[in-house]
Amino acid sequence: MKDFAAIDFETANSRRTSVCSVGVVIVRGGEIAGSIYRLIRPRPNFYSRFTTEIHGMTYEDTADAPDFPEVWAGIAPRIEGLPLVAHNSPFDEGCLRAVFQLYGMPYPEYRFFCTLRASRRVFGRELPDHRLHTVSARCGFDLQNHHHALADAEACAAIALKLL
Repeated sequence: MKDFAAIDFETANSRRTSVCSVGVVIVRGGEIAGSIYRLIRPRPNFYSRFTTEIHGMTYEDTADAPDFPEVWAGIAPRIEGLPLVAHNSPFDEGCLRAVFQLYGMPYPEYRFFCTLRASRRVFGRELPDHRLHTVSARCGFDLQNHHHALADAEACAAIALKLL
């Protein structure tokens, strides 16, 4: 796969609609052609202790951030026609579908590919686990700042370029 957009969402709480940041890495012709990182005001707008411990974000970080439809309006034209790739794609696709539904937006039926599944298929028991930082290291990418949406999307793009 040479043309795709790697995507990663972080959420504020256990609800899939609570996306609070998104990272996107656009790949064309096998090369990174651009990236996007945006904060999003989550819905519902509260942060659980669990999610804050994972990504470090709090209510104050996104209190003045735009809502999802405004953020997505800037992203959609840049990824139009591209398949989306995510590590554990059911989570990210689930978030995307949930916020589209929450805001009454027609879902464009994005096609998702999963680097977690690809890792399990390609590496099998060679790896101790198939978490993003483990797989990205195996693919030669040094993931810094894990659980930052753009850093995770960059790692996912590197994995996809090796495995998909």
